[in-house]
Amino acid sequence: MEQTIGFIGAGAMGGALIAGLVKSGLVSPEKIFAYDICLERLENLKKDYGIRVVANAQSLVEKAGIVILAVKPQNLPEAVQGLNFKPSHLIISIAAGISLKQLMSWLGEELAIIRAVPNTPALVGEGITVLAANPVVTPEQRERALTIFGSVGRALMLPEEQLNAVTGLSGSGPAYAYLMIEALADGGVRCGLPRDVAVQLAAQTLLGAARMVLLTGEHPAVLKDRVTSPGGTTIAGLEVLERRAVRGALMEAVKAGAERARALSEEQA
Repeated sequence: MEQTIGFIGAGAMGGALIAGLVKSGLVSPEKIFAYDICLERLENLKKDYGIRVVANAQSLVEKAGIVILAVKPQNLPEAVQGLNFKPSHLIISIAAGISLKQLMSWLGEELAIIRAVPNTPALVGEGITVLAANPVVTPEQRERALTIFGSVGRALMLPEEQLNAVTGLSGSGPAYAYLMIEALADGGVRCGLPRDVAVQLAAQTLLGAARMVLLTGEHPAVLKDRVTSPGGTTIAGLEVLERRAVRGALMEAVKAGAERARALSEEQA
């Protein structure tokens, strides 16, 4: 990727993206700029990855062709106030709940703006990020954005109206997975396994099952049925899960998360 990339905000997610870009070799460190109010954070990123740091946000805007807004949503209006972007800029916001309409009202309707919804597994290179673009964004800019977020996992484009559902599923989903890992491990402990062994078994089992879904492309129900022998241990466990409505509870959790995301987005407007 030839263009320079700048990060306004270099916290956990911004830092993860910087690490992913450098480690993947997509962007050379000297083409990555960062600005953050925490100087220690900037110095650590400079030392660890060889990126360039700047003294203020406007200096970053002048140096970078792609600007990633990686600050908390409540801090975003102040962070972008007074910044002078050019029509050639591509601006990507990862601030939760800030709509494209709101971003365009702050930054300018003539600018190419993308809204991104990443999730925390991006911190270990296994995230999934969903992007939505305004009408100004070109196909080439879309591909650049997908490439950037692909450095920390997978990335795809969807219409903005689907981002609340994305938040309820993949945004909040890691917490649901942690709960399932914890519960499975508790079950193992109850059956006599040491805690550390139970956690390792539970986590690796979910990781392996997820990779099988992604790598085979087969429906989860097909893979589930292959593990389920007639009269066996798995069907006995599945019967309990269905009787306790675990499937319905997870569906309701995603719906509740999506509805809360919609409400928060309306509050930000």
